[in-house]
Amino acid sequence: MIIPWQQLEQPTLQNLIIEFVSRHGTDNGDDTELSMRTSQVLEQLRNGSAVIVWDDLTESANIVPVGDVGIA
Repeated sequence: MIIPWQQLEQPTLQNLIIEFVSRHGTDNGDDTELSMRTSQVLEQLRNGSAVIVWDDLTESANIVPVGDVGIA
């Protein structure tokens, strides 16, 4: 199920984004500041290139590229 980012309270959205960008860490050599990475993800949500998806099986939310959920 896709959760519109606009329906989340600002602190919840911010925490979700921080958890998402922190989960991937910097093991890929990306040493971009946390604030920059969170801003980039928020911009992707705003411009529609990423969405928040709720997984009933794991009872968790994730941020994914829009192409990964089969919508355009």
